[in-house]
Amino acid sequence: MTIHRQKNIGVLTSGGDAQGMNAAVRAVVRTALDQNTDVYAIYEGYQGMVDGGERIRKMSWDSVGGILQQGGTIIGTARSADFRTREGRLRAARNLLERDIDSLVIIGGDGSLTGANTFRQEWSGLLQELLESGQVSAEQVRRHPHLTIAGLVGSIDNDMQGTDTTIGADSALQQITRAIDAISSTAASHQRSFVVEVMGRHCGYLALMGAIATGADWVLIPESPPDVDNWEEKMCEILKAGRDAGRRDTIVVVAEGAQDRYGNHISSNYVKQVLEERLGEDTRVTILGHVQRGGAPSAFDRYMSTLLGYSAVMEILSGHMTGEAFLIGMQNNRITRLPLMECVEQTHAVAEAIATHDYDRAMNLRGSDFKESFQILRTFVRALPHTAPPGQKPLRLGVLNAGGPAPGMNTAVRAAVRLGMDKGHIMLGIHDGFQGLIEGNIEKLEWMSVAGWTTTGGSELGTNRKIPQGRDLYAIARQIEQFDIQGLLMIGGWTGYQAMHRLYTERDNFSAFNIPLICLPASINNNLPGSEISIGTDTALNSIVEAVDKIKQSAVASRRCFVVEVMGRYCGYLSLMSGLATGAERVYLPEEGVSLKDMQIDLERMVTGFKRGKRLGLVIRNEGVNPVYTTSFMSALFEEEGGDLFDVRQAILGHLQQGGNPTPYDRIQATRLAARCIGYLIKEATRDLPGGAFIGLQSGQVIFSNLEDMPRMMDYAHSRPKEQWWLALRSIAKVMAQPAPHAELDQDY
Repeated sequence: MTIHRQKNIGVLTSGGDAQGMNAAVRAVVRTALDQNTDVYAIYEGYQGMVDGGERIRKMSWDSVGGILQQGGTIIGTARSADFRTREGRLRAARNLLERDIDSLVIIGGDGSLTGANTFRQEWSGLLQELLESGQVSAEQVRRHPHLTIAGLVGSIDNDMQGTDTTIGADSALQQITRAIDAISSTAASHQRSFVVEVMGRHCGYLALMGAIATGADWVLIPESPPDVDNWEEKMCEILKAGRDAGRRDTIVVVAEGAQDRYGNHISSNYVKQVLEERLGEDTRVTILGHVQRGGAPSAFDRYMSTLLGYSAVMEILSGHMTGEAFLIGMQNNRITRLPLMECVEQTHAVAEAIATHDYDRAMNLRGSDFKESFQILRTFVRALPHTAPPGQKPLRLGVLNAGGPAPGMNTAVRAAVRLGMDKGHIMLGIHDGFQGLIEGNIEKLEWMSVAGWTTTGGSELGTNRKIPQGRDLYAIARQIEQFDIQGLLMIGGWTGYQAMHRLYTERDNFSAFNIPLICLPASINNNLPGSEISIGTDTALNSIVEAVDKIKQSAVASRRCFVVEVMGRYCGYLSLMSGLATGAERVYLPEEGVSLKDMQIDLERMVTGFKRGKRLGLVIRNEGVNPVYTTSFMSALFEEEGGDLFDVRQAILGHLQQGGNPTPYDRIQATRLAARCIGYLIKEATRDLPGGAFIGLQSGQVIFSNLEDMPRMMDYAHSRPKEQWWLALRSIAKVMAQPAPHAELDQDY
């Protein structure tokens, strides 16, 4: 429903730039215009608000066309000494009143948002002073008694409380991961050590997650400094043991705010000196610097920023925030609205805990996921696993991949193997999925046999879509007994889930199946029950977005429409989210279907747009949307009707969506879920009737669902869950993609 409102909204970016800021600005502008509300962009941050004039510009639909994929911020950002003074804030207030602006969307870090709240608190006093000096009228003051602030956190550091992820953090982590992946290959070639310094100020998020995602050998973060005074000796001892075990390179990741337990700064150059002097290592230092801020935003930063910008405007226009300051963030995969200053105070509390050397409190304030990740990393950096406790009988746990290949499968296998071995258990790798289990293609895996698997795509164990039937079940039971498999972890897609469910339901017929069973979701289609996000989906989505970015550059030069086909089978997740992340003007989903009438309406809009000067058309089609109206059919239809206005090309992205190295998100979540799966198998192995389950992320939390519940949760005819959370985003995608109001032209929809 459209909300009618007479007052206007301003949007600005402040502080350090972050990838995704442009996506947020675009969403703010288009959502406001869709709601019949004028919106002004304030250029160069708070300094532009103080200066006024051309630095505060009314925006049109076209003003934000083509910026979704751009890094940085097109409206600029700057530090403003003037805004820190009352005189500067007086000028800023006057400039806003001249344009009837009394609501601001501020995209920046904690300092920028704190400044916004100070401005809000002073608003009535500033207006009274302007009135007394004759700079504004009583009517202006009456119309704008309050200033409303919606804060979006734009910071690569991911250091703000109140939101799980800040705008730019995912993109920065991708830049870090690419750099360390590249460094690792040259380091291994020369058997060198590298010390890599990453940004983050007082927050170790980028360093910690970058180390997990790249399989780094050591990490230094401010929240948890080395717990011994002679930390240099301990670090070198473990790194040397790793070399002795066969590792050819050493990667140490250092957060820029790293320190020892007494608050003394630990520099990357000092770490280099320690490695050279104590280990005789040929060591290099790489300070990644501002490359972490640069480049195009990731798919996640594009669509998350879009959702945040949309939500900020809708919250402002709802009237629920009048005269208040709120932070619009994302927690547990859902948009949230929290009091701004509470979030700022909690953020400052972390820095204070670090400054006072209260590191336990600092870690607790960072949250359980951060602590869990740090503990997992402490296991991974070991050269060899802990020895089993005396008297413990090791379990024999099998791990296999099943279904189509998904980036992150290898990461999950490595994590499962190392975490299982570190707890004193024997890990068995089952090659070629359930076919390999039928044939007994099983080997014992060792600590170093999975070295390097974190970063690689595909499946080193091999995978297929075999669902055991009839005599296959007898063969599997025999292999389980022969190899004494006491727990089974399946990392894979829908056919893997079906196979595991079959084993679970056949327990009455085959006693060998009475072992713990657990499924870890790994499928680019994101069509698995009990999990909102599957491992591999983020990588596939980024592959699509990178391909479409190149397609758009090609198309815009020659007045062209592209019909892009993406995977997903009968689940439209990749289609919808890639549409949000690329600015596609139309997305065809299997959940909605497509008719000839739909295509006729879309064609008419496209023709009208090109007649008015549009140069680019982008349509994204899910592969399973309709068996008759294929990508070729749509392309031919649009080409014929487009005549001389535009030409049409099709792009079927195919298996490039399944390939490539996994993104940091997929690596981190694969590691996190594998850790929980190993814990589940160990726990259930002690029961007389061990459970069978599938794990997943639901509302940001790790949840176990019983295998017996799978049939009621799935739409078997379409191989997708009955409930799909992301369909609620369809309305937002339509707002962003609709034709410009008042026949304004748009170059990316």
